[in-house]
Amino acid sequence: MIMLFASQQDYDAMAGKGSAGNPAWTAEDFAAMTAFMGAWNQELVESGEFVDARGLAAPVHTRRVGNKEGVPFVTDGPYPETTEVLAGYTIVECAGFDRATELAARLADCPAPDDARARAYAEIRPIVDGADDHLV
Repeated sequence: MIMLFASQQDYDAMAGKGSAGNPAWTAEDFAAMTAFMGAWNQELVESGEFVDARGLAAPVHTRRVGNKEGVPFVTDGPYPETTEVLAGYTIVECAGFDRATELAARLADCPAPDDARARAYAEIRPIVDGADDHLV
């Protein structure tokens, strides 16, 4: 799984609401990014490596469910202690971890304003098939 990360401020900037140190994206910036991601996903489909991809709603739409001292709790986001959250993912079925890393590295070519590109990153994690996979 290739996981993409962003902050609430990044979501705000993409929606045209910039802040100090995080200027608003233009409509052209956003269109270029979505076109790149669409083409990247299509290349994965054509290579037979694509399984699924989704973008996630902004952190402001998050709900956290947990347990504190045996009592369930629910809180709504965003969470000030969390600067970055999972923004989207792409699941690929490929030759291995190195190939998944190679695919994720191509995301560095995704167009975005310079300040956003400087903060952008993705993580690659294998998906386990069963409980025994966690033991390795």
